[in-house]
Amino acid sequence: MNGVVVITGVMAAGKSTVAQALAERLPRAAHVRGDVFRRMIVAGRAEYEPGAGVEAEDQLRLRHRLSAATADAYAEAGFTAVVQDVLLGEHLTAYVEQIRTRPLYVVVLAPRAETVAAREADRAKTGYGGGAWTVPALDAALRASNPRIGLWLDTSELTVTETVEKILAGRERARVA
Repeated sequence: MNGVVVITGVMAAGKSTVAQALAERLPRAAHVRGDVFRRMIVAGRAEYEPGAGVEAEDQLRLRHRLSAATADAYAEAGFTAVVQDVLLGEHLTAYVEQIRTRPLYVVVLAPRAETVAAREADRAKTGYGGGAWTVPALDAALRASNPRIGLWLDTSELTVTETVEKILAGRERARVA
């Protein structure tokens, strides 16, 4: 795979782990972590969650623009950019439209909600704790609002290595541009 690979899914779907493992399998690759751009805002950050308002939406779109531009810059320099972020509904569509690099691949990690809940319970960081997001609500949003583009994988029963193998084997289905 070359170009840009976008890996999305809900929090605790395995995006970071899978993106890192995929990047490590490629000869020249960069792992672009969307959340890094959120964390760069040290004062005045508005967390994006349901009903958060215009400022949070604006910051989310800024985060997406920055990570898309970074992915394009890595690809232009000859690296496969493996991007991972939570991109749901219209945000995934807008993100795909922002990427100039071709080929462009989209992989949606869609493990069952109970698998996501178990993974969330087992990890050090918490994506769902204390906020407006719940595993069932975010899972429902993914399945109801995401465009049916790219390669969708139910990774509930897959190891990271098996998931990477499925991505590499399904690269033509993952290709969106």
